[in-house]
Amino acid sequence: MARPQTRMESTNRFKLGLFGMNCNGGLTMTKAPERWDQSWDNNLKAARLAEAAGLEFLLPIGRWHGYKGETDTEGTNWETLVWATGLLASTKEISAFCTLHVSFVNPVFAAKQMVTADHVSKGRFGINIVSGWNQGEFAMFGVPLQEHDKRYGYSEEWVEIVERIWREAEPFDYKGRFFDLKDVLGKPKPYGGQRPLLMSAGASPAGRTFAARYADCLFMAIYDFDALPNDTRTLRELAPPGRNPGVYASGHLFTRKTEKETREWYDYIVHEQGDWEAAEHIVRIRIAGGSQSMPAELIRERATHMVAGIGTTPMVGSYDQIAERFKYLSESGLDGMAIGLVNYVDEFPILQNEILPRMERLGLRQPYRA
Repeated sequence: MARPQTRMESTNRFKLGLFGMNCNGGLTMTKAPERWDQSWDNNLKAARLAEAAGLEFLLPIGRWHGYKGETDTEGTNWETLVWATGLLASTKEISAFCTLHVSFVNPVFAAKQMVTADHVSKGRFGINIVSGWNQGEFAMFGVPLQEHDKRYGYSEEWVEIVERIWREAEPFDYKGRFFDLKDVLGKPKPYGGQRPLLMSAGASPAGRTFAARYADCLFMAIYDFDALPNDTRTLRELAPPGRNPGVYASGHLFTRKTEKETREWYDYIVHEQGDWEAAEHIVRIRIAGGSQSMPAELIRERATHMVAGIGTTPMVGSYDQIAERFKYLSESGLDGMAIGLVNYVDEFPILQNEILPRMERLGLRQPYRA
């Protein structure tokens, strides 16, 4: 039993995944009837479409409170570890991540859950580590929201415990700043004897340092496209010697054949049908929670981007413009992007039939044949 090479290790220069489809509305705060319904049947359809098209991964959002307003975007959602396990059991090649708020789950319990998912998938399972920022969600669990950098210290210990459970054959004790555990042991070990991929996102110095030290996939926010080549290089330089993590970003995709058609679609979904009450709510709670994934002043300026894609990178343009933008991202040092669609099933044919072939012609991806 050897751990297989997954699509995450493929030779595609720019990898793609679907992001946020476990939540109602996905990444888009819109009242439009076209908005995403996160039913299990729809999630399964989208996962199978992504797999058949050759996409590399599925990435959920870990959410416990929605964003209120008329739509309460992301307020109805699937728990991500069970979600990933279900989709992995229903697919054969695509990878799926869970997104875990480590403050809300004991590492010994989580290690057992995750190794179960890893064996269900025969090695296609991955973990997105989240330290958390939402005060309301922490209060919901009765867990204090610690000072920003201290959260990453907690995450470090959490990951170290899980990795030791997966690695060590004999029981061990662990005493740190946050955990005091006795006689810890877990069986079975991960599928094929290697741990699942770890993913983490962080824009603050503490978040970036944590991600670079522990994660195989580093997620970064893009604030300035011109500065992106330097930003990706700087992030990679934080990794310890011998580690070569992939660098990814998240984005929301609005595309039609022409720029004019794209703008009309965007204006309809965002400006005409946007849930601005929900956008104002997310701005308030991100600032209150001390999130450093986006500066407070930038959050205020980007309310439109919140409606369009919960603050992720806007990928808005014609088919040709989107393919060229992916090329620029690749040349700037990104290995891939997790993208949200207004509707992951209805919009998927555009991604498959228009965007992927253009990316292939640009040398970003190899043609996929099932």
